[in-house]
Amino acid sequence: MRFRNRARQRAVAGLTTLLLPFAAMVGLASPAQAATSATATYAKTQDWGTGFEGKWTVKNTGTTSISSWTIEWDFPSGTSVTSAWDADVTSSGTHWTAKNKSWNGTLAAGASVSFGFNGAGTGAPSNCLLNGGSCDGGTTTPPVPGDALPSAPGTPTASAITNTSVNLSWSAATDDKGIKNYDVLRDGATVATVTGTSYSNTGLTAGTTYSYTVKARDTADQTGPASGAVSVTTTGGTTTPPTGGKVNLGYFTEWGIYGRNYQVKNLDTSGSASKITHINYSFGNVTNGQCVMSDSYAATDKAFTAADSVSGVADTWDQALRGNFNQLRQLKAKYPNIKVLWSFGGWTYSGGFAQAAANPTAFAQSCKALVEDPRWADVFDGIDIDWEYPNACGLTCDTSGFSSFKTLTSALRTEFGSNYLVTAAITADGSSGGKIDAADYGGAAQYLNWYNVMTYDYFGAFNPTGPTAPHSPLTSYTGIPTAGFNSADAIAKLKSKGVPSNKLLLGIGFYGRGWTGVTQATPGGTATGAAPGTYEAGIEDYKVLKTSCPSTGTIAGTAYAYCGNNWWSYDTPATIGTKMAWANAQGLGGAFFWEFSGDTSNGELVSAIKNGLG
Repeated sequence: MRFRNRARQRAVAGLTTLLLPFAAMVGLASPAQAATSATATYAKTQDWGTGFEGKWTVKNTGTTSISSWTIEWDFPSGTSVTSAWDADVTSSGTHWTAKNKSWNGTLAAGASVSFGFNGAGTGAPSNCLLNGGSCDGGTTTPPVPGDALPSAPGTPTASAITNTSVNLSWSAATDDKGIKNYDVLRDGATVATVTGTSYSNTGLTAGTTYSYTVKARDTADQTGPASGAVSVTTTGGTTTPPTGGKVNLGYFTEWGIYGRNYQVKNLDTSGSASKITHINYSFGNVTNGQCVMSDSYAATDKAFTAADSVSGVADTWDQALRGNFNQLRQLKAKYPNIKVLWSFGGWTYSGGFAQAAANPTAFAQSCKALVEDPRWADVFDGIDIDWEYPNACGLTCDTSGFSSFKTLTSALRTEFGSNYLVTAAITADGSSGGKIDAADYGGAAQYLNWYNVMTYDYFGAFNPTGPTAPHSPLTSYTGIPTAGFNSADAIAKLKSKGVPSNKLLLGIGFYGRGWTGVTQATPGGTATGAAPGTYEAGIEDYKVLKTSCPSTGTIAGTAYAYCGNNWWSYDTPATIGTKMAWANAQGLGGAFFWEFSGDTSNGELVSAIKNGLG
């Protein structure tokens, strides 16, 4: 009873201009004309995985006219220019040269000109020269083979740390040709180039941890090794963990960064990050009996602009980790109480669990190896299994047996140990002989920190003619279409099987389910099909429904709405309050919700859960 993974509408990489790191701009030959009054800047304007569109911009920063320009750079093996416009581009091996056309070579003082090209491969340019000199506008003494690189500067010392700034200083590097300047790197990306041995970094985020290193460049534009790193945590910030000891967990969907344009940063700007305790990142896939990544571009590769980044700093082409994982790392730095779990399975990806259950030890080992990949091991605090459904039917039907779920969770706990969270999202089918009865959820509970009980999606337009009914009823009611399809019955059944109350989280949907062709305002009416939805017929976000079809009544602890000939059911802050009071009275461990992007921009549903749990 979980949304299908939305079709991934991969956005074209976002027009982020990257000034090439000075560390890469090493002279290649004797300068024909030192670029003392011009710069060359590279931008990747589109990226489609196996190819890209690039653009170079030459700017005359001097006071006199430039009559011609030539840019040289290197691409790594496997990356090449396939076509170009507004410049004549040639190559010799991996070395590329672009010369101006007859009509765009002259640049007046302050003027700039650009040319573009299509490329194959995934590499980035390095060793840039403009008219034989440095692309950053400085003079360049060509290096002589065998020249020594500058030494590493001293590890920076941090002082005068405030909510938004820090002062850095370091001991000078040495070099036989003399030191030209220093690159200051924050979290691996160059943020400043200075000629002295100190720098004041401003515009930082309160309560955030940053790592700084420094590299020296000599007058031949050769870059030396990085200094040691200093970790700096700015003061202030809203990192106070929620009180009450209850779990308030939300699912963040990997694909939501595309069509929905819901980024990790939205958790911060909405205020939700200060109210939650856990995030389930969904979904990893289960293939060939192993945990595998679903969308590596979204997870680890997508470059976020400064405006879309939690830290306010744009990703660079050369940093080790980008994408959602890096944004989650930044969010955890700002809100260190938040724990992040990687969720595997879901409606679409559950078909591989039966094969995984046939060799649970190998499956668990594959999951831990993926979670502990050194590129993002610090991001995740555990794993969540969303098997829909063991020994029962979801998108496909599974016949792995009653004990398969217990066997799988036992293997996960053995592999991950006690220092990781291991959880599972499970069915809320409380009917007699239903999905809860199909697997040993009681026996598996000993290996898990908690269950996310999916107490939603009970009724909806997957039955197109109705009857209309709330998709997330807290309790039963007269006329409910299926006995046992409600939260109270599901929780009671799980308790009867030996699952402790504090290992059960009540599920909340941040969306509604609806029908059209309905003539009856109260539940139990007939319909002709699914009501229109933004992303999927019969489903709509709460943030839309609260104004497009406001609640007209409640039943079984859930709101419903009748507008025109459409009938919707969904939870509101008021009904969430009722459900949280019930969860507390039942001694449940807290609540979880699917999923963040359905909430309002100020996170009113997340706030309702937090306030209700206490």
